[in-house]
Amino acid sequence: MRRSYTSLFLAPIIGAVLLLLGVLPVLRVSAANMSDDPAARRIMEKVDARDDGQSMTADMRMVLIDKNNEKRDRIMRLFSMDKGPDTYVLIFFTAPPSVKDTGFLTYDYDDPDKDDDQWLYLPALKKTKRIAASDKTDSFMGSDFSYADMTKSELDNYHYKLLKEGRVYGHKVWIIEAIPRNQRVIDTYGYTKSVVFVRQDNYVIVRAVSWLAKSNELKYMDVKKLEKIDNIWIPTEVHMITKRGKATIHKTILTRTNVKFNLPMDADMFTVRRLEKGL
Repeated sequence: MRRSYTSLFLAPIIGAVLLLLGVLPVLRVSAANMSDDPAARRIMEKVDARDDGQSMTADMRMVLIDKNNEKRDRIMRLFSMDKGPDTYVLIFFTAPPSVKDTGFLTYDYDDPDKDDDQWLYLPALKKTKRIAASDKTDSFMGSDFSYADMTKSELDNYHYKLLKEGRVYGHKVWIIEAIPRNQRVIDTYGYTKSVVFVRQDNYVIVRAVSWLAKSNELKYMDVKKLEKIDNIWIPTEVHMITKRGKATIHKTILTRTNVKFNLPMDADMFTVRRLEKGL
């Protein structure tokens, strides 16, 4: 399975450094005039190269929390596998009744010049909607994750700079700034800048903050639980918070249980027909 630089399973931020980042204005730096920091690039290459198996299944729970602390639950079943250099992901919603049998399918292509394919099946309408490229920065099922967060962002899409070292939950991390190389990357993923916190012992991104292109809001990601399953490190509890200044606009808590890697899986499972059939 291919790695992702920031994806559905990465997210919020706490600490003085991020509070400063959230308050200070973003410097508008021309990516054309930037070059990679070699040290930061080497770290991100190791993040990208981390083993995460050839296939995975998991049960997921997504808790949506609004600004009034009202909560809504989403229960899901996830399947993913590699097909050559590409990654296929299929998610079925199993509860509550309002979203039961909703399905989501992604073809995450390794080719940076090829747009990823995504489909959402809506059982109430008995209709499959293809997610247009222009809609991929929209919220995924009311969460703080976007459709674009569900796919890999290629290393070469960004300029990297190693800002400093720090600690997250007692573990040493590198703090790295990522700036999109061009407007196409900003339009595709919806962020003008990100800062990621990479654990030095296992090269897992455990925190991130991202500046949204379409608003003055920021997204903060925090990996609350990180487990080693079948010798593979995987975030099993991730919090994603959207903020405007110091005010929390919305929060998503994503947990994964019953995680299994490298089970036999058929690529024929990852089709629109299978998506519409459901579990």
